[in-house]
Amino acid sequence: MTEKEVFLTPEGLKRFQDELDYLLSTRRHEVAEQIHKAIESGSTVNNAEYDDAKNEQAFVEGRILTLETMIKNAKIIDSADEKHDRVKLGLTVTVRAQDGVNEQYTIVGSVEANPAEGKISNESPIGRALIGKKVGSKIHVQVPSGAIVFTIIEIK
Repeated sequence: MTEKEVFLTPEGLKRFQDELDYLLSTRRHEVAEQIHKAIESGSTVNNAEYDDAKNEQAFVEGRILTLETMIKNAKIIDSADEKHDRVKLGLTVTVRAQDGVNEQYTIVGSVEANPAEGKISNESPIGRALIGKKVGSKIHVQVPSGAIVFTIIEIK
């Protein structure tokens, strides 16, 4: 089975590599030490400290596997040298809503999406609607809260 490509910006790739390095070099050893201390303090049966440490170990090991897979399957989004005539992954789009309010979105892969920071996934309804469009395009998007309409005013 082939793994799904994971679209990452160079910054996103670095952030995930840094997290992986931390988990491998520091956090994994901290959790192992917690388990060791819990075992030294007595039986592992009905030992909440031991159970918590084992749960944390499972989380850390799962996150390591997830990060390794994401990094292995990363496709870097780097649009610095491309023309910005159409919306594509890695670009920032300024749109004007019908009420005249401007919003700015950076189109990223789903693992980097963070709407609070203005980073939306290319797989989200708005992201899908924006991909491939030009400045001046009027976009109609159906979102959970209803239909929205906006116009692309800048792509960078």
